[in-house]
Amino acid sequence: MRSGRTRGRGHKKGRGAGLRGGRGNAGSHKTKRVMYERAGRVWGRSGFTRPPAVVSASAILNLKLLEESLDRWVADGSATRKGKQFSVDLGELGFDKLLATGELTRPCTIAVSAASARAIQKVEAAGGEVQLG
Repeated sequence: MRSGRTRGRGHKKGRGAGLRGGRGNAGSHKTKRVMYERAGRVWGRSGFTRPPAVVSASAILNLKLLEESLDRWVADGSATRKGKQFSVDLGELGFDKLLATGELTRPCTIAVSAASARAIQKVEAAGGEVQLG
């Protein structure tokens, strides 16, 4: 069967999945390529991934969690208390940044490497201070 209009497949485009280039994703590198390229880039690599040495995820702490944890940290010895004033070093506890979600009702002196502006305002409104560095 080297010639002929249908090359031995008959006039109904063959049977089974022959018309579509296979079942599922079979043939996707050939016959279905146009369909996938219209949907979006599938083959090859695009973009880049930042090296892990450059990416640093900061461990954050919200004021709400700080308020809840103060008594436990004083009991553990991670924080100190003089009268009503609490003193906490968040760097020693493994936190890099203080964020403003929640409320702080007790005066605290907090040492942390970074803090949002709203967090600093809320701590100062409660009678405490934030030491950055």
